[in-house]
Amino acid sequence: MHTVAVIAFERISAFHLSVPCIVFGDELLKLGAPRYRLLICGENTGSVATGSGFRIEVTHDLSHLGEADTVIVPAWRDPDERPPEALLRSVRAAHARGARLVGLCLGTFVLAEAGVLDGRPASTHWAWAEEFQRSYPRVALDQDALYIDDGDILTSAGTAAAIDCCLHIVRRDHGADIANRVARRLVVAPHRHGGQTQYIEKPMPAAAGEAQLGATINWAIEHLDEPLSLEKLAARAGMSLRSFTRHFRKTTGTTFTQWLLNQRLATAQRLLETGSCSIDRVAEMAGFGSTVSLRQHFTRAFSISPASYRRQFRKRPDLGKHYGHGFPLRHGLEAVNMDDQR
Repeated sequence: MHTVAVIAFERISAFHLSVPCIVFGDELLKLGAPRYRLLICGENTGSVATGSGFRIEVTHDLSHLGEADTVIVPAWRDPDERPPEALLRSVRAAHARGARLVGLCLGTFVLAEAGVLDGRPASTHWAWAEEFQRSYPRVALDQDALYIDDGDILTSAGTAAAIDCCLHIVRRDHGADIANRVARRLVVAPHRHGGQTQYIEKPMPAAAGEAQLGATINWAIEHLDEPLSLEKLAARAGMSLRSFTRHFRKTTGTTFTQWLLNQRLATAQRLLETGSCSIDRVAEMAGFGSTVSLRQHFTRAFSISPASYRRQFRKRPDLGKHYGHGFPLRHGLEAVNMDDQR
């Protein structure tokens, strides 16, 4: 069984602690999926105060990180406060023996302070991005990304992005179908790619056209096998091309072209994981038009061909032995310029 250890500390964010506990806890059991073994570990055992005014009980000390296949550091309490050396040593030791590390929001600061992010891409909450860059210039910070999967280390932006990152891990470990079912149970978006912009300063105001835009987006998802264009969707939504383009980006946080590619890639993943139809048929159903187009886009996004993805997904070994059976999202693939939306 794959063991996930979540690190708890004084004044921890109750939300960021609860996210991995929910995603890797009983939700998968309810869905009949392979279960994770979840451990809550701290420098000291016993009662620990959260930042929300109540206390939690920590039953495992940091030595139990040695049992973990995945170690998750929730949002650190204060980016100006250096984490305890015992915690940093434990993070380094887990990384050295090959555990998968995850830094949620300001948890990225802990991974960076431990030195495991040097020379690697990372994400954190946009509000602390400048401070992070000043403190850790050797880390390749992507200020826009919701989360970044760099194989054995994953980092995320703040709040809801922690959910996205944890669901992405479930998707890596168990496939898109299980991850989407967990997302539906949690009533959250089933899949937001890591490169999607993390912050939109001026959300789209409520308007009569908003419902029509949502209906148009849903229609497009149901017709991915058809030729789709901005002009076609704008006409269906009853908007001018310029207005539709502006509202679409405000609503989805990305361009129509990138959104459409993300949807088609996600559909191809599900078909490859759960279906038995040919690769040619997968390309047709997902709207790529040709096997060559599917192969090019799929390989660029996931660093593996559709055929190899299908074979490896169906022959995965026990998750308790290895973490690296998933297919990391390349951090620059869907990045959008956050300055365009501020």
